[in-house]
Amino acid sequence: MSCIDPIRFRRTALLLAFAAGLVFPAVGQDKPYFVTYSHDLEEPGNLEIETKSAVARPEHGHRFGALATELEYGARAWWTTELYLDGQATDGDSAVYTGLRWENRFRPLMHEYPINPVLYVEFENISGADKNVLEVVGHDAESDLVVPNAVSRADHEHEGEVKLILSSNIHDWNVSENFIAEKNLGHAPWEFGYAVGVARPLRSLSSGQECIFCAEKFIAGIEAYGGLGDTRALTLHDTSHYLAPVLGWELPAHMRLSFSPGFGLTGNSVDQVYRVGFAYEFNDLDKMFRSRRGEMR
Repeated sequence: MSCIDPIRFRRTALLLAFAAGLVFPAVGQDKPYFVTYSHDLEEPGNLEIETKSAVARPEHGHRFGALATELEYGARAWWTTELYLDGQATDGDSAVYTGLRWENRFRPLMHEYPINPVLYVEFENISGADKNVLEVVGHDAESDLVVPNAVSRADHEHEGEVKLILSSNIHDWNVSENFIAEKNLGHAPWEFGYAVGVARPLRSLSSGQECIFCAEKFIAGIEAYGGLGDTRALTLHDTSHYLAPVLGWELPAHMRLSFSPGFGLTGNSVDQVYRVGFAYEFNDLDKMFRSRRGEMR
């Protein structure tokens, strides 16, 4: 297998992370978390297409760029379903498709409460070459990200994952806590992890003017996430943990941009993980298709 030219790889990674984001740029004052979930669900009938990229360089490995493309649909007011398509490119190695994830979030209580619970259920069909780091569980470590693609892609993983999402809006602040349990559908033990996020708009009151750079168009915060061991040992020993500032920018025409530099806190963590997200939302998709079918008749 021939090596990838480093200059060409960097150009390709930039095109994947940024040009793809221009094609699929997100809406509203959504929280800019990359790992943590709040109790916000997609509006019924709306479709949001979002890209999430992650760029990092493990200490004993090559720089990589990973891209997750997300299609999120509001099936009901209490139910949002999402499909993720994952891939990555590693400098000096190759570019590979790493699999898919099907995620569902259910909100049992529709009114706003001091603590709003959401149940998250996900099925993953991915290979060991996946490097999106959309969650950290068990004893996930930096060493998992340095295995050559030819070896790691042969490891097919069918996993189930559940999360308990607890989220609160306190004045202008959102505080969200996620408790994660993941299991390989073979004979592996349950693995556990967490994610916690805090965010708020830079200005809560709207200026009443159409603008792009107004403070109310930005929402900033921070999230922390990591592994908690498995059923054999609930522990922080030999686990990875990250702290990541987050910034979201609401753009015109139902678009959103988000950015996060993440920093590893333990020896098992990658030193830095840089993330960029872009999204575009299609409103009232059901009405759009119904009107087009009516015109065809």
